[in-house]
Amino acid sequence: MNDNQLLRYSRHILLDDIGIEGQQRLLDAHVVIIGAGGLGSPAALYLASGGIGHITLVDDDTVDLTNLQRQVMHTTGRIGEPKVESGRAALLAINPDIEVTALRERAGPERLLELARAATVVLDCSDNFATRHAVNRACVAAGTPLVSGAVIRFDGQLAVFDARRPAAPCYACLFPEDTGFEDVACSTMGVFAPLVGVVGAVQAAEAMKLVMAIGEPLVGRLLMLDGKYMEWTAIGVARNPACPVCASRHGESGNTVD
Repeated sequence: MNDNQLLRYSRHILLDDIGIEGQQRLLDAHVVIIGAGGLGSPAALYLASGGIGHITLVDDDTVDLTNLQRQVMHTTGRIGEPKVESGRAALLAINPDIEVTALRERAGPERLLELARAATVVLDCSDNFATRHAVNRACVAAGTPLVSGAVIRFDGQLAVFDARRPAAPCYACLFPEDTGFEDVACSTMGVFAPLVGVVGAVQAAEAMKLVMAIGEPLVGRLLMLDGKYMEWTAIGVARNPACPVCASRHGESGNTVD
């Protein structure tokens, strides 16, 4: 690190659990963020300011006026621009020393697997079950930790799924693909703006902890937030030995992508 970086990250370096070695791990890391909207915005902003050396934003949407109530990475002046380009501008304005890759695309299974294999950590900041399951399959196959978040109305939830841990569940263990969960869009149901900031910031914190190998991540736990009463609830999540996504990775019956 140069003198400017030592000064920029000095408040991290002062922490015994981080220090220069931990900050260097952040600078050497590559975090892929799927979704540059409500959750992706605060997560990306904190990851950039905290010194993640390479951030890849993946989103095929453009900035709309209705986004600005909660998607804090974007501005009125960038309405109509691709979200990933708007996000790239915001992140580099905060920290011009990092690398930001903007991918305006809806990544399919093979592309997601490629991205997961290139990442230190993947953040799922998408808004639908199909994408969440596709990202999960890619991360399981690649053995890359996944930090998953979701928010609708006044409710938020997040968890960490780490296929490197034999006893860790994957997203499909918690929400099986054949269960028939229905997507609930914020365009029809609404979303409390600060709540995406809270959940997105926690996603960033979990990602940085994973990169630096400090503390204990939210593996095997689902953290839920009731935003109206500001109550956090954590429930244990066990791995399903018959999970069709992650079972074969642990030498059990099931199928996964590779």
